[in-house]
Amino acid sequence: MPSPPNLDLDMTTPQKSFPVSWEELHRTSKALAWRLLDLEPFQGIIAVTRGGLVPAAVVARELNLRLIETACIASYDQTAHGQQLQGQLNIIKKAHAAENGAGWLIVDDLVDTGETARALRKMLPEAYFASVYAKPAGRPLVDTFVTEVSQDTWIYFPWDMEPQPIQPIAGQRPR
Repeated sequence: MPSPPNLDLDMTTPQKSFPVSWEELHRTSKALAWRLLDLEPFQGIIAVTRGGLVPAAVVARELNLRLIETACIASYDQTAHGQQLQGQLNIIKKAHAAENGAGWLIVDDLVDTGETARALRKMLPEAYFASVYAKPAGRPLVDTFVTEVSQDTWIYFPWDMEPQPIQPIAGQRPR
């Protein structure tokens, strides 16, 4: 698994890991669609690349939406050693078809520190923002989410993992 990013956390608090399987991501994305079902009809979905692409596909299927736009934003950089570091926000592509976001649904996999969400809120102030996972720092920026995890937890999404042996949790603690 790639290394968790440096999030300027209190380093006396161990980083927790939360691996998510493809099945769990599908199930939780479908639960997100259930939460969105009774809201006004959406014109389309804005998938936040890359992490929001898979949940957006599940939500689009469940809500029977065919119009999918993307907002391409990079907030993590990968070092030569595969470590993820939170870098400067890089807006690669705006969701042009969505104008101010009215009638649109933004879907992302995770709202973490809130930097990406703040940029999206500024670009699309009238869009409805939904995320599968939320951390406390980013939670106030989304309209709905399914699962909250602590700020010091690193979520390993299925596209970031390969099956491999791992030490028990107790063996991972610094002594």
